[in-house]
Amino acid sequence: MVDFVLVLLVLLPLVVGILQLALVLHVRNTLASAAAEGARHAAVAGSSAPAGRAKIDELVDGALSQDFVRAVTVRPALVGGAPGYEAVVEADVGLLGWKALGGVQVRVAGHAIAEQDAGSLS
Repeated sequence: MVDFVLVLLVLLPLVVGILQLALVLHVRNTLASAAAEGARHAAVAGSSAPAGRAKIDELVDGALSQDFVRAVTVRPALVGGAPGYEAVVEADVGLLGWKALGGVQVRVAGHAIAEQDAGSLS
């Protein structure tokens, strides 16, 4: 019985740490993908920043809980010197998903160059 407790003291924090790392990476990757897709959606000719934000909300709702997301911002920005959009998503990932236990703050951004209308190219 003593052996079990000694081994558990070593293995339990290791397993919890691995699970926490997996959760943070999953949330970060999901939010990064949603931010990039939201920026691309806003950058399509005839679209807007609110449409990009709606796309981000839709993608996050389909993959994560909205409880993770703290702030979503989609705004016009220069992307490599060209007009485009920047989407920023900020989230709080608590220990194993519980915010009351502390956790990690995640901030990801996506960028896209705005499309030109076909009439403005000539």
